Amino acid sequence: MIPEKDLIAQLQNPKARNAAFGLLVDAYQERLYWHIRRIVLNHDDADDVVQNTFVKIFQNIHGFKGESQLYSWMYRIATNEALNFIKSHAKQSAISTQDYLMVKAEQLQSDVYFDGGELELQLQKALAQLPEKQRLVFQMKYFDDLKYEDISRILGTSVGALKANYHHAVAKIKDFLTEH
Repeated sequence: MIPEKDLIAQLQNPKARNAAFGLLVDAYQERLYWHIRRIVLNHDDADDVVQNTFVKIFQNIHGFKGESQLYSWMYRIATNEALNFIKSHAKQSAISTQDYLMVKAEQLQSDVYFDGGELELQLQKALAQLPEKQRLVFQMKYFDDLKYEDISRILGTSVGALKANYHHAVAKIKDFLTEH
C-alpha cells in the first residue's frame, strides 16, 4: 500500500483517479464491509451499503481536505450510509430502528453467511436493543478496536461522551446477556 498522502494525491488527480481508487477499494473494502455488516447485520444489505459507500467516496474524494485520516473519513461515510439504510428500511416497514435491528438479529440464525454461535446471536440481539450511539461506540471499540480519538472523529462526539456511551453499552449488554 502506498503512503496515504500519495494515495490521496492520486485520488484527487483526474488522470490517476481510477487506478488509485482501485487501490483504495482493495485496501479498505474488507474493513468497511465488516464495519457496515455489524451495523446492518445482513450480508446482502452490507454489500449494498458498501457499494453505496464507495460511490460516495469516489464522488466526494476531491473534497477530502486531509483534516483527518482517510480511513476516519471513509468510516464516517460508511457509518452514515449504514445508518441511513437502517432508518430508511425501518421507515418503510413502519417500525422503529431498534425493532428493525431486532428483526434482523432474529434472522441471523438463518443467514448462510452468519457463522456465529448462540452467544454471538445473543450479543447481536443485545446490541440491537442499545441506543444508536451506544451501539456504534461499542461496535467500533470492541470489534474494530478503534481508539476513542478515532471514534470521536468518525462520530463527531467528544472522547468523554464516547467513554460514557461505551460504559453504558457494556453494562446494558451484560444485563441483557444475564437475562437471556
